[in-house]
Amino acid sequence: MSEVNGLLLVDKPVGMTSADVIRRLKKVLDKKTKIGHLGTLDPFASGVLPVCIGTGTKIAQFLMAENKAYSGTIRLGVQTDTQDVTGTISQTAPVPSYSSDVLRELERRFCGDIVQTPPMYSAIKKNGVPLYKLARQGLVVERQPRPAVIHRLSLEAQAPDTLSFSVSCSKGTYVRTLAADLGTALGCGAYLLSLRRTAFGPFRLEDSLPLQTLLEEPDRLRVGLLSLSRALGHYRGVEIAPSAVHLLRHGQQAPLAELPPASAPGELIRLVAPDGSLVALARHHPERWRLARVL
Repeated sequence: MSEVNGLLLVDKPVGMTSADVIRRLKKVLDKKTKIGHLGTLDPFASGVLPVCIGTGTKIAQFLMAENKAYSGTIRLGVQTDTQDVTGTISQTAPVPSYSSDVLRELERRFCGDIVQTPPMYSAIKKNGVPLYKLARQGLVVERQPRPAVIHRLSLEAQAPDTLSFSVSCSKGTYVRTLAADLGTALGCGAYLLSLRRTAFGPFRLEDSLPLQTLLEEPDRLRVGLLSLSRALGHYRGVEIAPSAVHLLRHGQQAPLAELPPASAPGELIRLVAPDGSLVALARHHPERWRLARVL
């Protein structure tokens, strides 16, 4: 396939790692094309996986979403060592009867600013060693609680021992820990049974293409590809004069003096050529704009 540049939204299937998705896509792209994903999804999870291709890799740092959304199911009355369906059962308990009022109270209790203790099966490091490696050795070490924000939480009973949920949360939230903590609050324990990411920042599941479709119909890849400017469309765009394009692409800051005032401290904006192409990104520092990335 000829040169491809931009952001591709892939609907990752269950049963493969995020790295597996990249390996599969590489087979339908030119061998020299750079490619990488944002926001790793566990193998048992599915949903939105943004993939940066070609020059799209140059904007990856500006696409790391602060907020994400998920839906899934939680199994009550059973705990696993990984807090999800892939783990070994560590404890069971009877599931108490509960009403919709109890679920509404849990929604209120867990919305807003919360604190989570990272699970042992996580990539956080202790003395330079990832926790999951220690967990595989049967070790449990002390972990520092971390703040997270739950913007929205919806819980519904699917069966006496199963809840369905949807959640919008901050970057760094452990959804499987949320599931385990909900089980603890109900007094019976729980684990995350299934998980599907429905949004990654401004990118939605309905705009994503199934991986299998992309592999079987490579031409669909171009159809679903977002340009650099569109991928960064959640940042304010400012059209620049034709004479400024060449200067900015050579790293010269002088044209930045002609930009409008920032709308917020530290604002990041897109500098767009008259033809719509993305020229650069600029960030506002005290008293002036500075180039953040030239494209």
